Amino acid sequence: MAISDFDPPERFVAGTVGPPGSRTFFLQAKGSGRLVSVSIEKVQVGILADRIVDLLDTVGGLQGSDAVAEHLLDTEALETPIEDEFRVDTVSLAWEEERSAIVIECHDRDPEQETPADSVRVVLDAATARAFARRCQALVSAGRPPCPFCGQPLDPEGHICPRANGYKR
Repeated sequence: MAISDFDPPERFVAGTVGPPGSRTFFLQAKGSGRLVSVSIEKVQVGILADRIVDLLDTVGGLQGSDAVAEHLLDTEALETPIEDEFRVDTVSLAWEEERSAIVIECHDRDPEQETPADSVRVVLDAATARAFARRCQALVSAGRPPCPFCGQPLDPEGHICPRANGYKR
């Protein structure tokens, strides 16, 4: 069992490798001379971003506002080499009231199981967490455009649309 703790990290970002439709999503934390990358599902990145925004809207106060986070938005690429330590199975999110900080934990399996899980723990102040969530939302929405008929992602060569009785669009 390995626990990588970044409190606070020098950098914590979500990023992708590959073209839309074949992207692999990563979370990457850097601090104290270490760089840790873990692979994660696209849907997990989207849900994590939504929950961070919900949490900050509820308890984040001014330090977690969009205006404060605007100048903290990280638009740089993932750092290389990108080698995932593990594939994220479980993500947890918590609010530390006394520090006004968000704690994100990523585990390679359910931490309630008997076998120990590898984990990454990152503590972000409210403004940095909001900027992280905005980057995550932009990544998720930057994929393939949806089919105007069925909503499924469109491949560059089209797709078999169930709303068009199987005809390729």
